[in-house]
Amino acid sequence: MQSILATFPASRRDCFHQLTRLACAASAIAALFLTALPIAAQADGKTFRAGAATSNITPPLGEMIVGGWEPMPAQHIHDELYARCLVLDDGTTKLAIVICDNVGIPHEVFDAAKTAIHEATEIPIANLMMASTHTHSATTARGESKVIEQSELTEYQKFLASRIADGVRCALNHLQPAKIGWGSVDEPSEVFNRRWFVTDPQLATNPFGGIDQVRMNPPRGHAALDRQAGPVDPEVSFVSVQSLDGSAIALLANYSLHYVGGVPRNEVSADYFGYFARAIEKRLGATETTPAFVGMLSNGTSGDVNNIDFRDKTPKRYASYEKMQEVANKIADRVYDAHGGIDFHDWVKLSAASTPLTLKVRKPTQEMRDYFDALAKNSEQSPRHRREAIYANRIAKLDEAPDTVDIQLQTFGIGDLGIAAIPFETFTETGLELKAKAPTKQMFTIELANGSFGYLPTPRQHRFGGYETWLGTNYVQEDATEKIVETLLGLFDTMK
Repeated sequence: MQSILATFPASRRDCFHQLTRLACAASAIAALFLTALPIAAQADGKTFRAGAATSNITPPLGEMIVGGWEPMPAQHIHDELYARCLVLDDGTTKLAIVICDNVGIPHEVFDAAKTAIHEATEIPIANLMMASTHTHSATTARGESKVIEQSELTEYQKFLASRIADGVRCALNHLQPAKIGWGSVDEPSEVFNRRWFVTDPQLATNPFGGIDQVRMNPPRGHAALDRQAGPVDPEVSFVSVQSLDGSAIALLANYSLHYVGGVPRNEVSADYFGYFARAIEKRLGATETTPAFVGMLSNGTSGDVNNIDFRDKTPKRYASYEKMQEVANKIADRVYDAHGGIDFHDWVKLSAASTPLTLKVRKPTQEMRDYFDALAKNSEQSPRHRREAIYANRIAKLDEAPDTVDIQLQTFGIGDLGIAAIPFETFTETGLELKAKAPTKQMFTIELANGSFGYLPTPRQHRFGGYETWLGTNYVQEDATEKIVETLLGLFDTMK
């Protein structure tokens, strides 16, 4: 920490040369009193500190990229992947948030990282929140199944867990007295619900031989498009931490938008999440801070939202990586504009709560089994849906799945800001429901946090059908969102 005298403005230091010895002494005493007030407040156990760090999690070339239907080996690293780590400390409670450039990390990897951190630092596991961004151009950290436990981690999973733990420990090494503020701003131009009611049944077939009401990612500008099946959330929430002299330490933002894409085949990229981290660093003038500034963008509740306006018949064509840069810059601009109006606090109370929740695993119906058996017996039959083979394989694997799965739900409190963590690709309407009902003044949800169990439609969306509701894309009971929302609200109540 800087000495008290070093914090004097130049005008006060000049008084030592301009006033008499007595007057100067009186001025110095007054200045000491004024500048000592925040330090006295910190000395009674209310010191607030923050530290941030990044840890490189880029895998070797040859690892499989799994963002599309067909996995492909990575052949080029366009931009490095990171675990971006922020640690907060109110003198009594430490919280750590880690945002990883990956499509979805299973709980076994996060659990291994948390155990390593807890053993090295004694931070409670409930105080460690870790999530994936859902970039579709990162190599996989997933296991064979979303709901079947892994018996052993792969080499990359072990590497990833150790690098996450290293990142949090480095952020702890960077802890310094800090102030914190939070706010939000809207950026509506890049969020569109990708699920559409359609009037042409041929657009709504599913791989189980049925017809849905809703189509995910329908043909652009098609005459059969009726209306979007759900809402969007344009809010960009953010948390900013600074040193006591105003230097930026880290900024964590949250936006409910899927990955953007536009990445050439076989290339690795953090997508717009990585571009945002670099963009907000420049906006805040933090390119040369020591320790290095850490920008972070977490994925909100975007399981049914992307940045494609399907009503547009003639969309603009973008070069590779161009659209994700445009989106990242828009979000960074909005956050920077709002950043100047937020209040920073020298100290806030931190809190955390966590609990497991048991959910039933969905199993194939007899009708599904009969349909795929008939297809297998008649190999010459033309497939009704181009994904039939993929879902036949997924359905078969569910014979080995357990009847239930335990997920981890978690909430953080930062002053009157609440953060919820859900280990699914969560629909926006669930995020909006939590914002409406949470007891905190402001809150946001980080999806794919503490695990990756697939999509999480609401019961209403299950009735509409569509890709995100299909068994093999969604794996848990259809009313899971109701149980998850109820549990998270209960966790928020325990922190009040």
